[in-house]
Amino acid sequence: MANGSNVPATIPALGGEASLNRYLAEIRKFPILSPEQEYMLAKRFEEHGDTEAAAQLVTSHLRLVAKIAMGYRGYGLPVSELISEGNIGLMQGVKKFEADRGFRLATYAMWWIRASIQEFILRSWSLVKMGTTAAQKKLFFNLRRMKTKLNAFEDGDLRPEDLAKIATDLGVSEAEVESMNRRMAMGGDTSLNVPMREDGEGQWQDWLADTDPLQDERIADAEERDVRHALLIEAMDDLNDREKHILSERRLAEEPKTLEELSQVYNVSRERVRQIEVRAFEKLQKAILRIAGDKRLLPSAA
Repeated sequence: MANGSNVPATIPALGGEASLNRYLAEIRKFPILSPEQEYMLAKRFEEHGDTEAAAQLVTSHLRLVAKIAMGYRGYGLPVSELISEGNIGLMQGVKKFEADRGFRLATYAMWWIRASIQEFILRSWSLVKMGTTAAQKKLFFNLRRMKTKLNAFEDGDLRPEDLAKIATDLGVSEAEVESMNRRMAMGGDTSLNVPMREDGEGQWQDWLADTDPLQDERIADAEERDVRHALLIEAMDDLNDREKHILSERRLAEEPKTLEELSQVYNVSRERVRQIEVRAFEKLQKAILRIAGDKRLLPSAA
């Protein structure tokens, strides 16, 4: 596995799908760090370049990488490769982590792990080579989740109401949703009952991780929710009062208002409300990315 962060090669070997059971068993042996241990190791690496400290930070989070990688197994790629890519993202996260910012490493590293895995999937899926814009990437990685939420499990085309809902929520056109849904249906999912080895012994489902969240994952999830909420609140300051109200009523409320209802509130056309909503959503996205970048929460090209 490539290693671009000067971390000693202490990660267990991951030679392919056949060695996954052994790898998953080995990474469970690494201890989960306490907040104090994590802080001291991070400061040692940050201030003194202590690569052994960095290695401990990496190995203590390998289970988190595996857990995240499992969530992308439906894209038809070997999970061992997803884990390897996630480990690269983890190492980059450790390299850029700043303990004094107050976040746990898991919270920060999750951004890097997911970004690394998602970029690998996009490079590997010939069916979505054109999906390079931010909107296309968002559509690609959220379509399955949204279909599940809408109980739209069928392999064929989406129902018109589901198509409209997904397009509105993700800020893309219905044509883009329909096209991506067909591409992904053609790509197919990997069955959990497919044998792991050519001799037919063992199935994918045999080594799936425990569904109970890991301790560091629970902490990271809770912190990430808090971080995302804080980013959203701060980014909303970039909107004027009308944009805030329309965006909140259309995309943040449990029971969203219709364009017709809001057009009556502001005495404008439904199309004008839609335009304000789209513009406000774009402004909000840019503000969140800017603020997250300022706080160094997002992976950078550096």
